[in-house]
Amino acid sequence: MGLSTAIFMPLAAMAQSAAVAIPEEKVQAVVVYGKAIDPNPNGQAGAPYKAKTSGDARHTRPLAETPQTISVVTKAAIDDSGFTDLKQILNAQPGITLGTGENGNAFGDRYIIRGQEARSDVFVDGLRDPGMSTRESFAIEQLEISKGPNSSFAGRGTAGGAINAITKQATLDLDFTRFSLGLGSDHQKRVSVDVNKAMGDSFALRANALYGDEDVPGSAPSNRSRQGLALSGLWEINKDLNLTLDYYGLRTKDQSPTLGSYLVGTVPNRVPATNVPVYAQADDFLSSNVDTVTARINWKLAPNLNLTSLTRYGQSSNGYVTTGASSGTRYDGATGTAYTTGYLDNGHTGWQDVDYFAHQSNLRWDKQLAGLKHEFILGAEYTDHKVVSGNYGLSNTGAFNCKTTAGIGTNNGYCFTNSNGVAVSDLHNLAGRTSTRRSWNQDWHVKSLALTAMDTVDLTDKITVFGGVRADHFDLSLVRRNNLTGDVTGDYSYQDTLLNGHVGLSYKINKLGMVYASAASAQDINGGEADSGTSSGYGGAVLYQNQIAGAKPETSKNLELGTKWNLLDEKLLATAAIFQTTKSDVMEGANYDTVGTFNTGKNRVHGAEFGLTGNMTDKLSGQIGVAFLKSRVLDSATATNIGKPLSNFAEKSYSAQLKYQLTDAFSVGAAARYEGQRCGGQPDTAAGFNSAGYCAQPVPAFTVFDLSAAYRFSKSLDLRVNVLNAGDKDYYTAVYRSGSFLYKGDARAVRLTLNYKM
Repeated sequence: MGLSTAIFMPLAAMAQSAAVAIPEEKVQAVVVYGKAIDPNPNGQAGAPYKAKTSGDARHTRPLAETPQTISVVTKAAIDDSGFTDLKQILNAQPGITLGTGENGNAFGDRYIIRGQEARSDVFVDGLRDPGMSTRESFAIEQLEISKGPNSSFAGRGTAGGAINAITKQATLDLDFTRFSLGLGSDHQKRVSVDVNKAMGDSFALRANALYGDEDVPGSAPSNRSRQGLALSGLWEINKDLNLTLDYYGLRTKDQSPTLGSYLVGTVPNRVPATNVPVYAQADDFLSSNVDTVTARINWKLAPNLNLTSLTRYGQSSNGYVTTGASSGTRYDGATGTAYTTGYLDNGHTGWQDVDYFAHQSNLRWDKQLAGLKHEFILGAEYTDHKVVSGNYGLSNTGAFNCKTTAGIGTNNGYCFTNSNGVAVSDLHNLAGRTSTRRSWNQDWHVKSLALTAMDTVDLTDKITVFGGVRADHFDLSLVRRNNLTGDVTGDYSYQDTLLNGHVGLSYKINKLGMVYASAASAQDINGGEADSGTSSGYGGAVLYQNQIAGAKPETSKNLELGTKWNLLDEKLLATAAIFQTTKSDVMEGANYDTVGTFNTGKNRVHGAEFGLTGNMTDKLSGQIGVAFLKSRVLDSATATNIGKPLSNFAEKSYSAQLKYQLTDAFSVGAAARYEGQRCGGQPDTAAGFNSAGYCAQPVPAFTVFDLSAAYRFSKSLDLRVNVLNAGDKDYYTAVYRSGSFLYKGDARAVRLTLNYKM
């Protein structure tokens, strides 16, 4: 509060002495039609799938009037979908694809928005969530996906967009208690509770708790477990000032996580292997432990001046030991017989400990100047993010059962079958693999200070202009060392300042719809990916003469034309946009070492997106999205890359989630998602096409259908049934650039959820 006051108090005095006062808008009466009250302050009343406003206070206008593509998934839509992890939810959104952990970086979820890496562009309530972890939805009120470069809001990175999770907050508006009990196939169990209680006129407490456990559908004994606790306390000091204090804790562990499958054959007949057994080893794991504390201030300094301030401290610990597999020729050591079989690799490991502090203050100043209404946002942000990482030492006690080289001799490999095609009896324990955590080998640390200025101004009753600029000064240090000897192998540091902007012009056609044009920029820095270190081919630091400095920031620029229509008494939002994003000065990696080039790459993504969200009739609600995208490498240090599409890029994707209310008590739903074929390769560079034009590491297109039904027994009790992947489709979400990892989607799963509200 002291920092925020020091920065912004002079403006408070200016506002109080202003000669022109802005009349307060009248608040329309709330009419309740017998439906449950949604505690989400950003929701659209009477349309559970539609959000009216963003949870980020820097968006001063409703989403239907914001000149940018922002897709929102509300808590109601999340619940009805049956998905719980953010990776599942986002994979169902058009324009977003998933990536693999890419060998040594499998800490958690990896997202690609409009063909651009976004694994570090995940935010919680507007503050960057550093490190890679497994993220859950139990404490989320709505999920916002901003498309296009977004550095004026989010800072460094955000070349394709950003993901912002808006969390559940305590409220004085209503008391409620909600229990959910889930049981299903694959030994699924999920229990959650959401309780909000006002204590007098000034205090409120909200608590969310979660316990979940399930086998991975179709992939037992791989297992997922989730435990979480989110606490939010509100103190309304007076009508102009309130303070909220939050705690968020999550413990996730995937035991024996499966990497799914792998590719077999040669192009043009390279395809996913079929009937691949679950080869994850018994002691493999993927875990995340997260603890954060956030303090929020909302202070009405004057009738036309409001301060919002967030301060967060958090720690997380992420780690993994996974086993990959491939198929090829192996040999019987006793007879020398050659045969084709699946076989285990040597394993992949990593851990990271994340420690971070962030403070963000935003002052909104509504002001009449020269007869025009302005909505100024003046912001300051300080962050201190530190990620220390290392790996695990692996040892194998299982007996080798095949040979990697021709001829008779001692076995030295682990194979799925013997030379007669007989499967091993206990594949899960074949290697007898155990792990020991080693000391750190990388210390990555970034401090940054950012200043933001934004303005939304109505030039006429039909024309509105938005403009924003942000300056980010950062100081990066990166220490590398041999974690077996303790010898420092590299000590790199540099600092720079990034300047980015965003401008939008909208024209209100009538009270229902508007058209807009916008332009925005984003920049990313050399060494900005905490999980990558000096692995230049994965977005890590590119070095020259053992120095990290010397590279200009990668710069993305986006142009967008769109239209938005708020229909059916604001219960339905229809959107359409065409865009073009050009990314220049791309740092290219020649491999996964430090070898790479500064600012030699350039690529372009253009396309169109369409959306429909909310109530389509009195009985039919849902959200539908379609994305048509094209990508092209425009320049590269590798001449053969020019003209190719980006790796891990789907040109077409769509999703539809619909719910039909047959009676007041009974509803049915269905969802479909389609993702076009993708081609693997290094992140942020050309896809791996050979000289004949065939993709070396293809991911087939897929369409998956989900079904649901719900019955309300009373105003307090209802039951929902979800059938996920109802057709039990074998589908794949991402591929590693060698084809040895091919992430497989979950098989069919049935989920029953009983909800009780008090």
